[in-house]
Amino acid sequence: MNKEQRQRGNALALLPLGVFLILFIGSGIITGDFYKMPTLVAFIISTGVAFLFNRKESFSTKMEVFCKGGGNKDIILMLIIFLFAGAFSGVAKSMGGVDSVVNLGLSILPANLLVTGLFIIGCFISISMGTSVGTIAAIGPIGVAVASKTGIPVALVLGAVVGGAMFGDNLSMISDTTIAATKTQGCEMRDKFKVNFSIVLPAAIATIVLLTVITRGYTSISEETYSFELIKVLPYLFVLIGAILGVNVFLLLGGGVILASGIGIATGSLDIFGAITAISEGMSSMFELCMISIVVGGMVELIKFNGGIDFVLNFIQDRIKDKKGAEFGIAALVSIVDLCTANNTIAIVMSGPLAKNIAEEYNIEPRKSASILDIFAAVWQGIIPYGAQLLTAAGLASISPFEIIKYLHYPILMLVCGILAISLGLPKIRSKKIDSEKEIA
Repeated sequence: MNKEQRQRGNALALLPLGVFLILFIGSGIITGDFYKMPTLVAFIISTGVAFLFNRKESFSTKMEVFCKGGGNKDIILMLIIFLFAGAFSGVAKSMGGVDSVVNLGLSILPANLLVTGLFIIGCFISISMGTSVGTIAAIGPIGVAVASKTGIPVALVLGAVVGGAMFGDNLSMISDTTIAATKTQGCEMRDKFKVNFSIVLPAAIATIVLLTVITRGYTSISEETYSFELIKVLPYLFVLIGAILGVNVFLLLGGGVILASGIGIATGSLDIFGAITAISEGMSSMFELCMISIVVGGMVELIKFNGGIDFVLNFIQDRIKDKKGAEFGIAALVSIVDLCTANNTIAIVMSGPLAKNIAEEYNIEPRKSASILDIFAAVWQGIIPYGAQLLTAAGLASISPFEIIKYLHYPILMLVCGILAISLGLPKIRSKKIDSEKEIA
């Protein structure tokens, strides 16, 4: 393929993405289960299609291109962070950290603020654990119990739980979505957190007010006592505070693993081999995501090599007239991919390289493009009825996920805040390049 063809691009080079969507969505429609088709298998088949293009190039050349993409330094770094995050989550949960955080919150909440409190607890747990599904699984059963004892619609309570879970999933320093967004856009987690937080904070505050008003007529009759150990909350506080202060992510997660393991052993919750096993199992939970990231990185590089990325850039460029339009383009891109894949991490991994190209073209700060990717992926992941989050929540109460959708106040308000942030050019971000030049001068 000559240079002119590369610049003009080739629409057919995007066929592998179409094949993936057909495999993934098609199997979901046919079977009624959108997780029936293993994501990794669907991506491997799609990658095989990418190898069929550009026949003038040898197979070995294409394999080199694939390995270059899959072995990109940012992807490898992302994988290592995934493993560290999995290790921390595994050992912290095994030593009882999740239970202590949940019960601590429930113990200090006034009876008439239980639903609002569940949302706030969900925010804290998810930002500490970095997983929305894990948060829903942890506090969802408590939400069901609260509904049964207060008469509050169970769908409303679970809507609050899902909202809190999506808050932290979108912001947590150890969330795979945060890791993917920052690494694909080339920015620091702390910088992305600040921008991201300023955009979604109004949505969280509005959700707290709404839940408080909506549930003000209900009273709790629960007299249950919740037991917790403050010391087991410390690892989550350590990671949260350290991340905000800008501590290196490897030192932070490594320190978190050591602290959680030490507390588990000291309190008798774990022995040394139990801690090692928990660390190993936590890492193992990330293996599929790591492999998917490698395959997607290689496939995207092949699509780029075959002219697909150039085509998309030209297509978007013809329709984007300014920076604001480019930001909406990134938001639309990750939204569509998430709606199709029902996985916000995969949506960011797939959209990230193209979003980075758009951001560079229109001088969008990496921390802003990373925030847009994470926010809009989280929005739809927290709303779609076939996503793991709503399926998990609905399964806990044996109700339809569609019953919960109308109570998803936070994801809907997050969508509104995301759109307003782009429309109004908020938050105002000073270019780091300008700051660096001033420091040199």
